[in-house]
Amino acid sequence: MKNNPLILALDLADLKTANRFIHLLGPYIDIFKVGSALFTREGPSVIRTIKRAGKKVFLDLKYHDIPNTVGMAVRSAQDLGVDMLTVHTSGGIEMMQEAVRNKGKMLILGVTVLTSIDTESLRSQLGIARSVRNQVVHLARVAKSAGLDGVVASGQEIELIKRACGKNFLIVVPGVRPRKGSPEDQKRVITPSEALKRGADFIVVGRPILRAEDPEKIVKSILNEIK
Repeated sequence: MKNNPLILALDLADLKTANRFIHLLGPYIDIFKVGSALFTREGPSVIRTIKRAGKKVFLDLKYHDIPNTVGMAVRSAQDLGVDMLTVHTSGGIEMMQEAVRNKGKMLILGVTVLTSIDTESLRSQLGIARSVRNQVVHLARVAKSAGLDGVVASGQEIELIKRACGKNFLIVVPGVRPRKGSPEDQKRVITPSEALKRGADFIVVGRPILRAEDPEKIVKSILNEIK
């Protein structure tokens, strides 16, 4: 599944726009990420659209609920043909184990600490005394013990996670910005080449591509950079 590490986040308002990007960038991208905004509006139709285009679906709904409910949601995603999906590691080991029991051939990735959160907000807002890095590694270890295939984490924690969980434990890195790109609301960002150099298995890019005047040009530049 790792022929092309670039995942495009379809952070868009509707299926018509998403479909345009799927066909425009399909020659360069193998995996498209569907998040809560697009899925809430369009539902399973967006997954079917991506699959009809011969592409893989990364369903990023960050399931976080009681184990039985998450297990049912994972089975539903499997029935839709989803290839990768996310659960929140903070949901606990029993919840993650239930997701694994119902995943079939899907990859299950645990969300550690959102890239919009830094150590100060982790402590002052969430009451967690660990630094972001220590919290990410802690949650990654819990995810691995539950049987997850990998985690979602920022580029700043890649090497720590690989040391703690092994080189075969997948790391998907969001908050990736091309060189000279704006971080926007992301607080822990990294460039595509640096993320892969540190050991990321996949990188997720959304707005820098979607908002570009020439999305194809940006994708090609990213692919050239990571080569």
